[in-house]
Amino acid sequence: MKKFAYSALVLTLALIALPNGAMAATKTLDNLQTGFNGESNANPRYLAFAEKADQEGYGEVASLFRAAAKAEAVHAANHAAVIKMVGGTPQAKIEAPVVKSTKENLEAAIKGESYERDTMYPEFLKQARAEGNRDAVQTLNYAKTAEGEHAKLYSEALNNLPKLKGSKAKDYFVCTVCGYTTSQMDFSKCPSCFTHKDRYEKVS
Repeated sequence: MKKFAYSALVLTLALIALPNGAMAATKTLDNLQTGFNGESNANPRYLAFAEKADQEGYGEVASLFRAAAKAEAVHAANHAAVIKMVGGTPQAKIEAPVVKSTKENLEAAIKGESYERDTMYPEFLKQARAEGNRDAVQTLNYAKTAEGEHAKLYSEALNNLPKLKGSKAKDYFVCTVCGYTTSQMDFSKCPSCFTHKDRYEKVS
């Protein structure tokens, strides 16, 4: 009995010593790890898609893929920061990207981004809110918003793909705070995180 009480005390003290939120963030930590792994793989995958688009003469599509790759790197960094805040260590298993034709790559990208926008991140956000983890809610929401924009941009590129054959590189702009991606800098503050547009980086 005394041994049990002592063990419980040690466990309690260990939990108290963890960073704020670590004790209640078990499921959210798992979700953040899943998100970190996904974003970490999306970056090299989109860079590979960009290279293929350039080879096939879709310069504008290549630029879009490079911009999205930059955004995914921002999301991965944001997720990693929160993972560390709740006492975890960011982990990702990087897999070799499967590269097909630009048309097929766009279709695959739309499918992935739509899933993250409509299913994965909404579920992760629900859990993070239930646990009261505001930092997790913020990084997950940033990613969800940007992925929605990526799905839209990819869909537009796919619908106009014949016209984009022979196109040159195009300027896109990526928020280095939240990863929001756009080709039109017609605002003073980021539509997603409200940071001044000076924090945007041009990618082409």
